[in-house]
Amino acid sequence: MIQDIAPHQYHVEYQPQKPEDTDVLLVYKDHGVLAEYEDGRIKYPTVLEVMAVFPQIKEKAKFLFRIDEQDYYELRSPKLEEFNGWKYESTVILREAQPMWKAFAGITGYQIHNWYTDTKYCGRCGTKMEAHGEERAMECPNCGKITYPTISPSVIVGVTDGNRILLTKYAVKHSKFRNYALVAGYAEVGETLEETVSREVMEEVGLKVKNIRYYKSQPWAFTGTLLVGFYCDVDGDTTIHLDEDELSEGTWFEREDIPVNSSSISLTSEMIEYFRENPGV
Repeated sequence: MIQDIAPHQYHVEYQPQKPEDTDVLLVYKDHGVLAEYEDGRIKYPTVLEVMAVFPQIKEKAKFLFRIDEQDYYELRSPKLEEFNGWKYESTVILREAQPMWKAFAGITGYQIHNWYTDTKYCGRCGTKMEAHGEERAMECPNCGKITYPTISPSVIVGVTDGNRILLTKYAVKHSKFRNYALVAGYAEVGETLEETVSREVMEEVGLKVKNIRYYKSQPWAFTGTLLVGFYCDVDGDTTIHLDEDELSEGTWFEREDIPVNSSSISLTSEMIEYFRENPGV
């Protein structure tokens, strides 16, 4: 999955300091990231390279995180224009860009960048927020409210029936993603994740489930979500009643007939492949 970047190590601890010339700068504009992208491989500019067109970069750059011994920073403002071969590439390419650990850096930085961008004003009193300084948070200078990055929990559900697994496709109006996927949905206020599994399966495909069991989790920066994977067994009637507002298809597939998906970055893809290869699931 995209966060599996070993032997590289991701350090999320907030350690703001003045950037060095060799530190990496992630610059975002609309839905693009400033990069060189050629033959599927991605590269980001260093602080020194940006300094050539924006001398104030060391004063303006904001700390993001560290990978190995390399610090990553972002520039929230001003918005830089493209220069010297560096162009704004759609963040969509980070689903396929190589090496994957650099794609992970780019999309994780984008999640943090978007949170800061969307947290300019206090949700309680409307005052302009300020960076907390000692942790990754925004603080209101008027009422003192402290706001931390928002992460939305969502379940990914592999519904099984013996040798079969339920695969779905999103409705066109609901998502641009066209490959087969699993039942998925966000947790609601007051729900346990297991309750979310039961509710989402019933809402999307009209099935009761039992034997809900945890698989693993994944940070999914593309939507600011923490995905939590579960398998469960269908309980009783296996007739699918599709929610056509969200889904265009819901089909039971025998293990040996599951469509091949070359993507390896998502929890959904891994769970489908894990079921294909492990008859005991």
